[in-house]
Amino acid sequence: MPELPEVETVRRGLAPLLEGRRLTRVVQRRPDLRFPLPVDFAARLTGRRIERIDRRAKYLLMRLDGEEVLLCHLGMSGRMVLTRDAGAPLTPHDHIILTTEEGREVRFNDARRFGFMDLVPAAGLEVNRHLRDLGPEPLSNAFNGPVLAAALAGKVTPIKAALLDQKVVAGLGNIYVSEALFAAGLSPRRLAATVQGRRAERLALAIRDVLTRAIAAGGSSLRDYVQADGELGYFQHAWAVYDRDGRPCAGCDCDVSVTGGVQRLVQSGRTTFFCPRRQR
Repeated sequence: MPELPEVETVRRGLAPLLEGRRLTRVVQRRPDLRFPLPVDFAARLTGRRIERIDRRAKYLLMRLDGEEVLLCHLGMSGRMVLTRDAGAPLTPHDHIILTTEEGREVRFNDARRFGFMDLVPAAGLEVNRHLRDLGPEPLSNAFNGPVLAAALAGKVTPIKAALLDQKVVAGLGNIYVSEALFAAGLSPRRLAATVQGRRAERLALAIRDVLTRAIAAGGSSLRDYVQADGELGYFQHAWAVYDRDGRPCAGCDCDVSVTGGVQRLVQSGRTTFFCPRRQR
């Protein structure tokens, strides 16, 4: 599933092409995605101008004139595909097509249909059912060691599971939690409640650093993910532990025939990668 860096990469790719542009044509090729689309979805979008594109956690927020917001979630495999040729053949998974006054097309393509779109009022957006329970943005000034420590206090779940809870920190997923825990030197099996004080400060800084580097690198390119301009991200080439089971972790020259290298385990149905020698 695209995580915060992938969604931010898409936002940055879409912004210069869509912000300030009017949608002159909207095509809705099916009545639903993960959820039913709003009534008269295409008609309500046609003629509207996209004022600004924001992101909250893993959600894209296209702020429209008329005080509504087009809320988008990419799901497991959703992509925003840009095309210069508005007449290019559609694929079976091009579900929503947005055409601007300049003739540029943005196609929401989602093979698995776990993504969704909704039109919601801008007023009270923070209490929308998708957004109201989200924790702080990890790249904002509202996120730091003390804030993280307070959110983890009393939690008897492993720290890996706690960080995947969107109420604790917004936008984190499996890949970047594994990477941040490695950078902070914390075992994914450590109880969340024990991450206080300097540990929490170290982890908050690691989360911010890992996400910042991933965004700068264009997001992580998994099988179903491409950037808005069609180019693959490449942060996976810099992964320290994720998907490196049996190999040395980043910056390590250990003999994996002796140490076993990076280890893999499953926690709550999610795969975790970590270095048992560097993470405690």
